[in-house]
Amino acid sequence: MRTALSGLTTRGRCLLAAGFAAGVCAAVLNERDLLRVAAFVIALPLLAAWLATRARVGLHAARFLAPSRVPVGAAAEVKLDLRSTGRLPTGGLMLEDTVPYALGARPRFLVERLPRNTPTSLRYPLKPVMRGIQQVGPLMARITDPFGLAEFDRELAGRSRLVVVPRVVRLSGLPGGSGMGAGDDGSVRLRAGQGEDDAVVRPYRHGDDLRKVHWRSTARRDELMVRVEERPWRGGTTVLLDHRVYAHRGSGPTASLEWAISFVASICLHLHHFGHQVRLVSEDGRVLAGGSSDGGHSDHVVLDSLAALQGSHRRELSAGIDPGAGQEVIAVLGAVSPASVEELIRYRPRGMRSLAVLLDVNAWAGGSDATAPDPEDARRLLTGAGWGVAIARPSASMQQVWQELCASAGNRGPSVRSEVG
Repeated sequence: MRTALSGLTTRGRCLLAAGFAAGVCAAVLNERDLLRVAAFVIALPLLAAWLATRARVGLHAARFLAPSRVPVGAAAEVKLDLRSTGRLPTGGLMLEDTVPYALGARPRFLVERLPRNTPTSLRYPLKPVMRGIQQVGPLMARITDPFGLAEFDRELAGRSRLVVVPRVVRLSGLPGGSGMGAGDDGSVRLRAGQGEDDAVVRPYRHGDDLRKVHWRSTARRDELMVRVEERPWRGGTTVLLDHRVYAHRGSGPTASLEWAISFVASICLHLHHFGHQVRLVSEDGRVLAGGSSDGGHSDHVVLDSLAALQGSHRRELSAGIDPGAGQEVIAVLGAVSPASVEELIRYRPRGMRSLAVLLDVNAWAGGSDATAPDPEDARRLLTGAGWGVAIARPSASMQQVWQELCASAGNRGPSVRSEVG
C-alpha cells in the first residue's frame, strides 16, 4: 500500500485529502449520503494507484539496433518491442528512450492502450554526427491511469551499444613510383625472386603509371600488365595518426582531429582494397590496429579502433623510435613544431619511403589562432629529408589532398629514388 500511495500525483493526493475531509464532515454532521461520497472519493485514487502498479509489474520491452555499426552521417533504426503480461490491459503509457545528443533527439512515445499478450513495435531513426562508442538507453516508461491520479516510472530496457565509425571517403590512385601497386606485402615479393614473371609484372590497376605497361606480357596474357621495377613496401604500410589534442583545433564534427581520423580511415581502407597490410599507429608509436593479432586485414578492426579513439594529452610528437618499424610510412600530422619534425626525421631511415599530410590547423580555427605553427615550415624540413608532403585545409576535399600526396611521392629527388630503386 505504501508503494501505491507513493505513486499518487498531485491530483490524486488532493482527491484523497478531499475524501478524508468529506468523511470527517459526514461523521460530524451525521450525513450518510456525504459519507458515501467520501468513501467513493477516497477509493478512486487508491484503485487507480493499484491498477497502475499491476500494469507496471507485467510490462516488458526489448530494443534492437539495425545496424549496430554505422558510419558518421549514415542512418540507423531502433526497434522497440513492447509486451504486457498483466491481467489487465495497460493504458496511458509514456515511453522515453535515452539517446546521446550525438545521435539525435530523445524520442518519446505515448501508448494509449497496450493489449494483454499482444506485442507492439515502435521505431525511431538515429543519425549520428559524431564517431564513438555510444550507449542507447535505458528505456524508461511512465505508467498513468486514465484520470491522471497515479503514475509510476520503470526501466523497461537497459543500454544497447552502437558503434559509430568514422566517415570513409573513397580515394583513387596510389603514390607514384612505389611498390604499392603490387598488391602484396614486401615479405612475399622479396622471397619470390626477380626471375619469376609474377614478381616483376602484374595486372594493371587504376592509378598505375601507363609508362610502366609491359607490352610483351600484355600481348601474351591478353590483359594489360605493368612491370614493378622498384622494391615494394616491406611488410606493408604504417599509417601514423597524430591525435594530440594540443595539435588540433576546433570542436565537434568539424574539428581538425575528426577530419584527420576520417582521412586516416579512408587511407587504411583504400590500401586494404589493393591488398596491402596496414599497420595503424599513434604519434607515440602505440599500435592501434594491424598488429600481429589481426594481421591488418580487417577493415572493422581499423574502424572500430578509430571509433573509440580519444585525443592524446601529449605535448610533443616524440616516440623515440622509428614509428614505421622498418615499413613505409604515411603520417597524418596536426600542428607540429620544428623540433618535433626533426625528431621524426631522425628516427626514419632516409632510404624508406615516407609521406606526410600536414593539417593547417589555423584554417580550422578560422585564421584566428596565432599560436598555431605554419605548416610550410614543417614542409620545408620534411621535403629536405626526402619526404613527400601535402598540406590539408578544410576547403580541400580528402581526394584532392590524397592526389597531392600521391604526386609528391614521385618528386622526392634522385638521391632517395636511388636508395629504394
